[in-house]
Amino acid sequence: MKQNLFALLAAIVAVALLSCGGNKAKQSEAESTEGEWVSLFNGEDLTGWTPKIRGYELGDNFGNTFRVEDGMIKVRYDAYDTFDERFGHLFYEQEYAHYLLRVEYRFVGDQCPGAPGWAYRNSGVMLHGQTSESMALDQDFPTSIEVQLLGSDSLMQRTNMNVCTPGTNIVMEGELILDHCVNSSSELCYGDEWYTAVMEVRGNEVIRHILNGDTVLYYSQPQLDERDGTYEQLVELNGGDKMLSKGTISLQSEGHPIDFRKVEIKELQ
Repeated sequence: MKQNLFALLAAIVAVALLSCGGNKAKQSEAESTEGEWVSLFNGEDLTGWTPKIRGYELGDNFGNTFRVEDGMIKVRYDAYDTFDERFGHLFYEQEYAHYLLRVEYRFVGDQCPGAPGWAYRNSGVMLHGQTSESMALDQDFPTSIEVQLLGSDSLMQRTNMNVCTPGTNIVMEGELILDHCVNSSSELCYGDEWYTAVMEVRGNEVIRHILNGDTVLYYSQPQLDERDGTYEQLVELNGGDKMLSKGTISLQSEGHPIDFRKVEIKELQ
């Protein structure tokens, strides 16, 4: 009887470990009771949000790339003949420093023709970003910390909620990381299912990536990269300090259609 019970418990644990997430031992204490969740979009239009698409003036939402339908923010490319490196970002109007950001998303449909292979089932949420007004007309990505939203299928397999650092650097386990991207510890995320990504941002102290309740990556001391072409401009705008303690939040348009049915924030002390 005991052996059967132990076998059943082992099977339950094995099934749980197969879910798309990370290491329970590193689970964050972020889901605290402090503050309240506030939606950053009204479910009807893009009030409070401004698009910046490479090659277009700020506010020019080429091809209705970013739209609200069925109560969701959708990223679509039906007006594109080819992607042509028109990377886009949808900026929220306010900057934040200490907060939880919760995004529920799913990938849908086919990649836009002409989009790069690495952008297949690939989007992102940009944190501690530069302002949309400070971006150059032909700038690909805002200088920021990018939380990658990544899907897997038979063509592409990679972990989810990796971090990339356009124009920035981070510190992990006391070491300054100069690599552009670092993989998370998540399982592979297949299909067009909805996933919940939570980002815990504590100013210049720590940022945690939490996928479906599990912390899959964490790092500290986000900062401007002195090697990047935006450094001189942005360090001046940041009062001469290269350390990033706050910034913009933006959603990415990188060539694969994606739906965001929830974008919520909870400010922290």
